[in-house]
Amino acid sequence: MKINLLILDQLASEYKRALESKFAEVIIHASVREEDIGDFIEKANVLLTFRISDGLIKRATNLQWIQSIASGVDAIVNLPSLRKEVLLTSTRGIHAPQMSEMAILLILSLSRNFPQIIRNQDKGIWERWPARLLLQKKAGILGIGAIGEEIARKCKAFGMEVFGIDIVKRQVDAVDFFCGPEDLLKVVQEVDYLIIVVPSTSQTHKMVGENVLSSMKPTGFLINIGRGEIIDENALIHALES
Repeated sequence: MKINLLILDQLASEYKRALESKFAEVIIHASVREEDIGDFIEKANVLLTFRISDGLIKRATNLQWIQSIASGVDAIVNLPSLRKEVLLTSTRGIHAPQMSEMAILLILSLSRNFPQIIRNQDKGIWERWPARLLLQKKAGILGIGAIGEEIARKCKAFGMEVFGIDIVKRQVDAVDFFCGPEDLLKVVQEVDYLIIVVPSTSQTHKMVGENVLSSMKPTGFLINIGRGEIIDENALIHALES
């Protein structure tokens, strides 16, 4: 029996090339846009994607397995037409190097005011200011999974003190203080950087709201490399304006 695999992603062609040489028995349809899928959605047994519309999922009557390219699967699992018998798997665990490096990039850029350096360079302005060090600064990591752990290790390499916040408390070598969500308000009063990594769930929706933002240091930095829904956007706008 032939297996029909649908790949829906910006890099669909690259994924197809990588897979077709190893799985000759699989019929692969690669699409960048949903409009290009056509009737193949009704034949597809397997779907590889980051996200897909509910309208297409409703038509995927032969679908048995969805492999998400992302770690978080909220964009898929919340689709109203997703049948319960469809297996949904994620790529949890493979994004730790990429996302932790992004977090460090943002931390360094903010601490050194790197965007202003680039703007000044474009204008030929050679302004100098004292550099902020990460040494002995405090980082709070909201969500200690594979990505959060790797961020903690990189923070420690810069001589930072690390606070981990997660619903499951456990021993992590790179985390100096492990706290539960109930301690979030206390932690944000201490840390210089609050880094959000938690997935989007009903428990984390708008978890970082007015109370959390108003409790942060005026000099503190907020870095969100998780889902936007974790932050109460209206509260964030108010905090920035005030």
